Amino acid sequence: MNLRSAMLVLFAVSMPLSATAQQPLKVLISVDMEGVDGVATRVQSAPGGTEYEKYRRLMTLEVNAAVDGAFLAGATEVVVADSHGNAQNVDIELLDSRARLIRGWPRAYGMVHGIDSSYAAVAFVGFHASEGQSPGTLAHTFFGTLEVSLNGKKVPEGGFAAAIAGEFGVPVVFVSGDQVIARELRALLGPIEAAVVKDAIGIHATNMRPLEEARRLIRDGVKRGVERRSQIQPFRISRPVRLELRWEDPVMTEILALMRGVRRIDGQTVIFEGTDMLDVARFFEVVHHIRSPH
Repeated sequence: MNLRSAMLVLFAVSMPLSATAQQPLKVLISVDMEGVDGVATRVQSAPGGTEYEKYRRLMTLEVNAAVDGAFLAGATEVVVADSHGNAQNVDIELLDSRARLIRGWPRAYGMVHGIDSSYAAVAFVGFHASEGQSPGTLAHTFFGTLEVSLNGKKVPEGGFAAAIAGEFGVPVVFVSGDQVIARELRALLGPIEAAVVKDAIGIHATNMRPLEEARRLIRDGVKRGVERRSQIQPFRISRPVRLELRWEDPVMTEILALMRGVRRIDGQTVIFEGTDMLDVARFFEVVHHIRSPH
């Protein structure tokens, strides 16, 4: 190798990575609706409700704030998983054009479908507190008649989704919603970033923040969360994973107890033991569509 060639090789090795050659940094954003700023009742959050179309637009604008925050933190790819109701809520025409969208059911990994070990972080937008949490606005767990526990620990929807991401070694770094879900997920997942976009007063009452302020909190919080991803541990559930479902409706326990591998322990509770969280997630997706087919 002559001197000129050696100098060119040395120069190439010492050059910083350009924007086009930077390492991939993938972020998954899962979005629900009950935790979106302004939403307090089913009139806003249920398809067909008199205010639903307005609030699905506001939901999409909160998603866009999260997408922007992820890219500001260096993301090279952002995927949005529409995870509310029928999973057909995000307005694709209004969605930030840099993001890809997953929508519709069924899908094996539910609220974080698309997740795998290539992702660096997960962010939750518009999430809500679990069944029975007070004063959480629109607090419920999946169907509003269910308590979900993993290895004996009660979890909200966000905790269940975080455990699926944790199976791939991916941390949840951010949540937006009311103060109750922020407190609930921080207690479960550790010091994640949280944007409290409204203060819950009760199940159908909340003190809203100005919309632009809420979006700023989301954008800045996602940015900080993605930047801090190495400081936040994935939520890993020890194996095997024991899923406990306690239903308000005893008919569901009777139906599920007919399935191989499901054990009924009382009139309202069944247990399923999976080899890992992915096994549990696939089982629960079947339960989801028995209870609420789309």
